[in-house]
Amino acid sequence: MARNRSAYCPKVYGARARGHMSHYDLIVIGSGPAGRRAAIQAAKSKKKVLVVERGQRVGGVCVHTGTIPSKTLRETVLNLSGWRERGFYGRAYRVKHDISADDLKRRLSITLDHEVEILEHQFTRNMVQRATGTASFVDPHRITVTAGNGKVEQFSADRFILAVGTIPHRPRDVPFDGEAIVDPDEILDINRLPRSLTVIGAGVIGIEYATIFSALDVKVTVVDPASSILPFVDQELIDEFVHDLRDRGMTLRMKSTMTRIERLGPESCIVYLEDGRQIRSEMVLFAAGRQGATEALNLQAVGLACDKRGRLTVDKTTYQTAVPHIYAVGDIIGFPSLASASMEQGRMAACHAFGESAHAAPEFFPYGIYSVPEISTIGMTEEQARERKIPFECGVARFRETSRGHIMGLSSGFMKMIFAIETRRLLGVHIVGEGATELIHIGQAVLNLGGTLDYFVENTFNYPTLAEAYKISALDAWNRMPRVQPSTAAIAELRSRAASA
Repeated sequence: MARNRSAYCPKVYGARARGHMSHYDLIVIGSGPAGRRAAIQAAKSKKKVLVVERGQRVGGVCVHTGTIPSKTLRETVLNLSGWRERGFYGRAYRVKHDISADDLKRRLSITLDHEVEILEHQFTRNMVQRATGTASFVDPHRITVTAGNGKVEQFSADRFILAVGTIPHRPRDVPFDGEAIVDPDEILDINRLPRSLTVIGAGVIGIEYATIFSALDVKVTVVDPASSILPFVDQELIDEFVHDLRDRGMTLRMKSTMTRIERLGPESCIVYLEDGRQIRSEMVLFAAGRQGATEALNLQAVGLACDKRGRLTVDKTTYQTAVPHIYAVGDIIGFPSLASASMEQGRMAACHAFGESAHAAPEFFPYGIYSVPEISTIGMTEEQARERKIPFECGVARFRETSRGHIMGLSSGFMKMIFAIETRRLLGVHIVGEGATELIHIGQAVLNLGGTLDYFVENTFNYPTLAEAYKISALDAWNRMPRVQPSTAAIAELRSRAASA
């Protein structure tokens, strides 16, 4: 039997057109990675689904101001600047000598159009309806959607999934102007490239943009009150990464707190630090955190409350909030705030909402930081292995030791693997350097399947590739590990120790 077009076409027709409130099995608020995966999962279960997106185009923060734009900007910078070829041709090598902001935006526009087209096709193919505007709860089963022209419509649903994402944290005492003092969303729309940039915040976003602009030979200074950048990453990787940044002229002002920012003119800003120092630059990027975009949802109407950063608390297995038929997924529930993890959260929430079986995500997932150079990590760091008192050994392979590294002209970058001595099992993989976010998946597969050092030693990798670093790293660890095979009791004890920790 043919489906009723008024109930399933991407734009809402039927009951809504006749002036009655449309009812859905599921309303998803937000069309980023978590929202779109949740909507499509529910649609594949033959549910009537509506996605509400406050932006004019679907995709959410991920497509328009976050993940995709920043990674596109990175790729454009590396290509136009000739960064990847400087190992052979010197630091003065350029593909394009006068790179402008328009050069960076051109590729970004093409990429975003393509992403939106794919997403719209996915919604259409799965008969997911869409509404554009800001959603706000009226009661636990009804919302209003206010469009940009002021038109207000009302919808109801049996279940809701909140996937509204985050917005940049913008303290009131920071004089944002969208030109010289910007947040991470606004920096994508700048009209000129600065000769100097101060980045407030040494988290993932701040470090990504700092290193991208540094690759354009912009003089970059990073300010953060913490003692180290990216504290969740293995410290040996951070030591290598920081050395690389300083070698190319970046300044890191750690243990430094910004007190105020002042704009003196069209191309002059001053950042005042608590210790009395001043940093002058043409532009300031304030990238000290993000907060959930939950303010407009009127969550008090359903009995929910956010923390001070606009985040919601959920059951980490089902993603239900304190109101059982309302789920929350993605960045608004906090760590890990990754697009890849958010997609899985959306899928599992939709499955649970309609009683579908869903495999839980594996214990370990990769974390990718698209800085220059890239960082990617999965599993235990060396510091965590020490805290859990697990006897371990490390193996290291430097990319310059591989033939592919020679071919690519790489002088930096390395892979570190951590193995349990008693069981030989892989505990963690940590990579800094070219292609880190791609290489990590080999380690991810072995880690989640409970593999050991022997897999890397005994298997053959394509030659010449950077993946050869896995074998080099494993052999480096093998040279220092006992040759005795682990007993069943030792394996069981290690598993118990790791679980209890």
